[in-house]
Amino acid sequence: MTELANDLGTKKISKLIVKQALPATIGILVMSLNMIVDTIFVGQWIGVLAIAAITVVLPIAFLISSIGMGIGIGGSSIISRALGAGNSEKAFLTFGNQVSLTVILAILFVTIGNFFSVPILNLFGAKGDILPIASEYFSVIIYGVPFLAFAMMGNPTIRAEGKPKFAMYAMMVPAVLNVVLDIIFIKYFNWGMWGAGLATTISFLSSGSYILYFFLSSKSELKIIPKNFKLDFKIVREIVELGGVSVARQGTISVLMIVLNYSLFKYGGEISIAVFGIINRVMMFALSPVMGVSQGFLPVAGYNIGANENDRVKETIKKSILYGSVLGTIIFITILFFKEEVIWIFTNDATLLDKTPNAMLIVFLATPVITMQLIGSAYFQAAGKALPALFLTLLKQGFFLIPLAYFLPKYYGINGIWWSFPIADVLSTIITVLVLKCEVDRNLK
Repeated sequence: MTELANDLGTKKISKLIVKQALPATIGILVMSLNMIVDTIFVGQWIGVLAIAAITVVLPIAFLISSIGMGIGIGGSSIISRALGAGNSEKAFLTFGNQVSLTVILAILFVTIGNFFSVPILNLFGAKGDILPIASEYFSVIIYGVPFLAFAMMGNPTIRAEGKPKFAMYAMMVPAVLNVVLDIIFIKYFNWGMWGAGLATTISFLSSGSYILYFFLSSKSELKIIPKNFKLDFKIVREIVELGGVSVARQGTISVLMIVLNYSLFKYGGEISIAVFGIINRVMMFALSPVMGVSQGFLPVAGYNIGANENDRVKETIKKSILYGSVLGTIIFITILFFKEEVIWIFTNDATLLDKTPNAMLIVFLATPVITMQLIGSAYFQAAGKALPALFLTLLKQGFFLIPLAYFLPKYYGINGIWWSFPIADVLSTIITVLVLKCEVDRNLK
C-alpha cells in the first residue's frame, strides 16, 4: 500500500507511537478545548443552567455519532491488519462498507432523535429548569450529528492509512470554527443556546466535509469507489463485532450519564449537574494526551499483529503503557496544585467555585493508572478479538461506575458520586492487567 503504512512494520516502535499519538493527542486536545470553550462561553454569557443543559445534551449527540466512531474503529482494525498482511483489496472493500453503514445508521438514529426529543432529554436528566434550555440546544445540534458521525468514522480510518496528521486536522478545523462562531452567535448576535447549538452544528458539518475532501483527494489511498458501497456480509459482520465495542462503550457512557444526572439531581440539584459539567470538560481536555497514546497504539499494534510481528506488538504494548502512565501522573499533579485556578476559567459563580475543586480532585485520583485499562481494551480491538475487547471496554463504566454512582450516594451523599470514579478506575485496571498478561503469555510468545 503506502510507504507510510509500511513504516508501521519497520520503523522504531517508540518513534511510531509518538508519530501516531502526537497528532491524535493534538486533535483530541483541540476538540476538547472546543467543548471547554463552549462551556465557558455559555457559563459566562448565558448562565449556570446552560452548563447543565450542555452536560445533558452532548452525551446524546455523541451516542448517535458513536455509530460512526464504532464503524471507523472496527473498520480501521480490519484495514490495519489487511495492510499488514498485504491484502489491499480487503482494505478498499472495508472502507466502502464503512461509508455505507455510517450514512444509513446515522440518518436512522437522527430521525429517531428528532421524533422523541423530549422523552430522550428527560431520560438523560433534563429535569426542572434545565429542560427548556436543553431542548433549544438539542433541536439545533441534532442536524449536525450525521456529519459528526461521518467524521468520527473517517478519523481512525485515516490513521489506519498511516496519515495521522490529516486525522488531526479533521479534529482541529471544527474546534477552531466553533470557538469563532460561539463568539459571534452568543456574544454579538445574542442568540443564546440556539446560537451555541448552531455554532456546534456548523463545526460538525465542517469536520465531516474535511473528511470527505480527504478521501476524494489524491492524499488518500482509500478512495470512495461506488462499487465498494455494496454491503459485504462478512466484512459488515467483522466491522459490527469490533466497532460494536466502541458503540457499546459510548452506549454504556450514555447509561452512565443517565444514572449520574439522576443521582446528581437527587442529591445535589441542578448545581451538582453543573459541577459535573465542568469536571467532565476538564477530564476531556486533561486526559487527551492519554487518549492520544491509546489512539496512536491501535494502527501500530494492528499492523504488526497482521504481520505476525509478536515482539513488535509486545514492545508497542509496553511502551504505550509507559508513555501514557507518565502523562497520567503529570496530569494528576497539575490538577492537585491548580484545581481552583482551573474552575475560575469556567465560572465566577460562588457556589460552583466552592463545590467543584475538591470534587474534581477526587475524580482524578486514579489518573496515573488509567492507561493500562485503555491499552488493554485497545489491544483486543487491534487484534480483532471482539469479546474480550467488549468486556474490557465495558468494565469501568458498565460493571463498576454505574452501580457505584447509583448506590454510594445512598450512603455517602454527593461525595459518593465523586468517589465512584477512582474506585471504578482502580478495579477495572487491576482486572485489565490480569487479562492482558494472560493474553500476552498465551499468544505473543
